[in-house]
Amino acid sequence: MSNSAVESVWDYPRPPRLEPTERRLRIVHRGVLLAETTRALRALETSHPPVYYLPPEDVAMQYLKASQQRQSFCEFKGLASYWDLGIDGEPVKGVAWSYANPTARFAALRDYLAFYANRVDECWVDDERVQPQPGDFYGGWITSQVSGPFKGAPGTMGW
Repeated sequence: MSNSAVESVWDYPRPPRLEPTERRLRIVHRGVLLAETTRALRALETSHPPVYYLPPEDVAMQYLKASQQRQSFCEFKGLASYWDLGIDGEPVKGVAWSYANPTARFAALRDYLAFYANRVDECWVDDERVQPQPGDFYGGWITSQVSGPFKGAPGTMGW
């Protein structure tokens, strides 16, 4: 994708498309660089801003702990497990999720992590700070290069 192109989330497919991206992604919380990569995958689904999945090799996994409390099921990707973050003794529950055994179509996502932008201090795509997708369930990252309206806000669950 060119850095100046604007994508409408209504042009994204359903079921979602998974594609590699070389854009520089960074995640920072409490001044700690949690992740930085140019080797992410992005999931593009109708009405959702892109969800970025980062390879675990590019994530500071020492700050993450598998959550024992939460799982969810995606009809396309399979069973998701969640991760809690611990920095300076202040835990953040369910900060990220991953698929240990994704469906065959999404096998490339195995063990990659996606982070909720509203549960960490900063998420960046290149030099642009991300806005979180509305609501508390979906984890899309909104930048100036995607246009909505976006699913997730109150009243949009039926879209």
